[in-house]
Amino acid sequence: MPNDVGLEEEAGTEIAPPPLRKAKAWTDYAWSAIGIIAVLGAGYMLYKELAGISPRDVSRAFALIARERWTLAICSTLVAYAALAWYDRIALLHLGKPLNWLFISLTSFTTYALSHNIGASVFSGAAVRYRAYSTKGLTATEVGVLVMFTAFTFFLGTILLGGLVLVGEPQLVARLLHVNREVARLVGSIMLGAVALYVAGSLLELPTLALGGCKITYPRPHIVLRQLIAAPLELLGAAAIIYFAMPAHGNPGYFVVLGVFLASFSVALISHAPGGLGVLEFLFIKAMPEVPKAEVLVALLIFRLLYLIVPLAIGLVVVTVFEKGRLAETFRARTAAAAPVAQPQAPSASNVVQLKHAARQARKGGGGGQDSGTSL
Repeated sequence: MPNDVGLEEEAGTEIAPPPLRKAKAWTDYAWSAIGIIAVLGAGYMLYKELAGISPRDVSRAFALIARERWTLAICSTLVAYAALAWYDRIALLHLGKPLNWLFISLTSFTTYALSHNIGASVFSGAAVRYRAYSTKGLTATEVGVLVMFTAFTFFLGTILLGGLVLVGEPQLVARLLHVNREVARLVGSIMLGAVALYVAGSLLELPTLALGGCKITYPRPHIVLRQLIAAPLELLGAAAIIYFAMPAHGNPGYFVVLGVFLASFSVALISHAPGGLGVLEFLFIKAMPEVPKAEVLVALLIFRLLYLIVPLAIGLVVVTVFEKGRLAETFRARTAAAAPVAQPQAPSASNVVQLKHAARQARKGGGGGQDSGTSL
């Protein structure tokens, strides 16, 4: 995920994020083509991997999952999406734009529900966030900072957990990538060192780092602390869905599942395949040759159901309700603007004449009555 984060600190640091800009048409087609090619290629390789699996094997694997593991998988999904909402909350605090938690949660949930399924999550998520947060007064530049900050938070969590896996379970990556265990452990140590440098930059309040046309400002320590908790929490929750969706018997263990998930999910995101379709499944099955393929496939189907499909359905409802409310507000505003303003009606000249005549007649009548009484 890109990590070009620029933001304005209280000391007056210059904002230097790239503003949201409309991608060129050829770029849109290129990303779409890359995603389609990735899906087709991964689908073909996955078909070869699953050629020997029958529908009965898949049904049996579903039946092996206990009810309590279904419950834990659902709870893991809630944890993952709660952490994703925290991404946005942290970015808004960093910008000095705290908003209502419910609004942030709905916006974040809808953003990731759509972007995870569409692919190219940074670009598709930017459009959804701008549509929502612009109604709360955020500018295009501020939304651009928010998008890059949340992307960096995810990247930070992946580096942190990936480094821990490489240092703690180097044999896993050594087996997958056919590299030496010590090399894997060294790479993991470098990844953890990069995270440590980022934390040190925040604690020491280092100056803004310029990389080409991009400026990276270190967040304040309390923001970094939140990042270091939220980012791993989301990835731990997402990996736990697959772990609990596998039968307890023959389960390779959570740490192994986490390592494979980090690698396969990252590659799936880079491929820009919608939802990582085919890419995630192929890499996961290839990385776990000791686990029956039907059980891995079922676990991934449950992951897609809980993490992608159900949130997508809910997200579409949220978008529909939001846009309906915005349309109603626009209609009411236009109706109020078009309505004529009622002016107080001035009395007509004929009414004034009639009132003066009535008053004159009343005075005459009162005087005549008094004279007649005197004569009596």
